[in-house]
Amino acid sequence: MSFDSVINTLPLSAIPARIGSAPSDLDDFMTWPLNDPRWKTIEFGNEGDQNGAPALYMNSWYDVSTGPNLAMFEYQTKHAATQLARDNTFMTIGPTPHCQMGGETEHYVVGEREVGDARFDYTSFLLRWYDHWLKGMDNGVEKEPRVRVYNLGAKQWMTYNTWPPAGATPVTYFLDSDGAANTAGGNGRLWPARPKKEGLDRYTYDPMNPTPSLGGQTCCFNAAVPGSFDQGPMQARPDVLVYTTAPLAAPVDVTGPVTVTLYLSSDVKDTDLMVKLVDVYPDGKAYNLDEQALRVRWREGWDHTTSMEPGKVYPVTLPPLVTSNTFQAGHRIRISVASSSFPMYERNLNTGGPNYNEKDPVVAHNVIHHGPTHPSAITLTVVPASAPVKAPR
Repeated sequence: MSFDSVINTLPLSAIPARIGSAPSDLDDFMTWPLNDPRWKTIEFGNEGDQNGAPALYMNSWYDVSTGPNLAMFEYQTKHAATQLARDNTFMTIGPTPHCQMGGETEHYVVGEREVGDARFDYTSFLLRWYDHWLKGMDNGVEKEPRVRVYNLGAKQWMTYNTWPPAGATPVTYFLDSDGAANTAGGNGRLWPARPKKEGLDRYTYDPMNPTPSLGGQTCCFNAAVPGSFDQGPMQARPDVLVYTTAPLAAPVDVTGPVTVTLYLSSDVKDTDLMVKLVDVYPDGKAYNLDEQALRVRWREGWDHTTSMEPGKVYPVTLPPLVTSNTFQAGHRIRISVASSSFPMYERNLNTGGPNYNEKDPVVAHNVIHHGPTHPSAITLTVVPASAPVKAPR
């Protein structure tokens, strides 16, 4: 039986049996809540873990684990167990999907977006790294910049000595609309100043007709196709809210974390929020950069869940998005807000229950509030034009 033929199965717990899967750890994993202590026994790294030796993090922008890996990099540069490890934690981020580094070309296309000459000799760099730290060879690798990232909009490699880059500053845009931000043809706006009037945008999330995945950060056997794709088809749906800046008068280099706080009310106990950061070209094509999700029951932290009360407004801060993308002059910065990205993420059935063993979903009528009292906003990490250094390949 094919994966596509069972992807819509409810409850989720029935899928392994439908495809004839032998019993495995997956049967247990589906039942563990996020705060189950058993997760800590199988994670690659936990808060408080400290590297004792130099480390090299190799990441890519369209891999699902890039955000956590960058958080670990930043943590180890400050908290590794030895000064040697703190001073010699390095990171490279390419423009590819999961584990596809090394196949970049002069005109590399990730998904549908052409991002320029992204070639880099990963193998030589890795060999130099190991030759120095394992064989003691004096090849200068430890003197190179600690951070090397591919800027998708500038179409070139950049190097920095810190993450986020030194000199980067937070720049906040506030959500605003005339009450109809649904679809890219709506009136959702991103403003650099807090709106003076209260407003809201409504959308209906039906788990039986979920907003589909379109590109993005994936890994391994996920059914979604990774990479950057024109989000036009997805952003034409009424269950997607779209907020966009005016065309930019000058380039804006967004390199680092991107935080999003939304003020949400709903008529259900629990729902999901999905936010995408998008680069809108002058011709209207809208390419996704990163996406983050939060099951709203976890909005107060990972140690406990909290249901929503119908109609009550809650501030919800999503886990940080991250990217390196120069939005060129004439381009626009956009975010989209939805409550599913299926099948990349499982559907929230909106009941407030365990989800994995449920088959009767509830339709959610969700509202995003914005304005002086409910300042829904996105904060970008912006690098001044003089800060980045072009990196040799």
